[in-house]
Amino acid sequence: MQRNVLITGAKGGIGKAIIEVFAKNSYNILACIRSKDENFENYLKEISNKYNILTMPIYFDMTDYQAMKCAIKEIYSKKIKIDVLINNAGKAHGGFFQMTPISKIKEIFEINLFAQMELTQLILKLMIREKEGTIVNISSISGLDLNEGNCAYGTSKAALIAWTKTLASECAKYNIRVNSVAPGLTDTNMAKLMEEKAGRNMINASAMKRLAKPQEIAQAVFFLASNNSSFVNGEILRVDGGSSDSGGGGEKLNAIFNFKPSYSKYIFEIKRKCA
Repeated sequence: MQRNVLITGAKGGIGKAIIEVFAKNSYNILACIRSKDENFENYLKEISNKYNILTMPIYFDMTDYQAMKCAIKEIYSKKIKIDVLINNAGKAHGGFFQMTPISKIKEIFEINLFAQMELTQLILKLMIREKEGTIVNISSISGLDLNEGNCAYGTSKAALIAWTKTLASECAKYNIRVNSVAPGLTDTNMAKLMEEKAGRNMINASAMKRLAKPQEIAQAVFFLASNNSSFVNGEILRVDGGSSDSGGGGEKLNAIFNFKPSYSKYIFEIKRKCA
């Protein structure tokens, strides 16, 4: 019997790579994006035909709880069991604490943490009833290598990591595993927005001297979702090419978000859409 995976942030580079990996392994795909997109629907049809699986686009904004609740209710009304949940949606931000409005920090936490919690609560109800399921949260090395400039994005991902470990302890008795993948800088549209020098700095920070490929992140996600990791629970799998922090976390974050280490307004903010 084919299994079903629900993936948020399904339209981004890592999201599409996750779709491909699960489709190749005969999972039906429930792909969540923010709003209706004909091109994305055509992409899902191609995936469906290529791998002989079912695909379904799901539309809701991660910050709209009622829309989220209605979407999940519709899935359940069709008697579709969610075997795997991938919390991939998120939003990136860089800036010093003194120059970052608290409203912006709340916005980042709302998307990167609280929206993931709300969605997981809705899906956990059925997983607990079935006494089976797997959850993989996409965090970041920025949640592990906390340093200057990390007051919103990094701390939201650190909170996501802490929640992952707590949830893993609570859900183990129901035969539900919860883990997280913490990617380093990955070759997606976000990385392409970086200036050339910043990109080189990030590559040099990796022992493997390159960016991660979205497919490499997706393979790590699939490992944690599959029976190959049946005794892995509450773990944070770092996928960064060996970029373990040695006090340079701030420099890495500065490179990611391209702002100078001074108390001036950050140059720009990269938005990783919840789509």
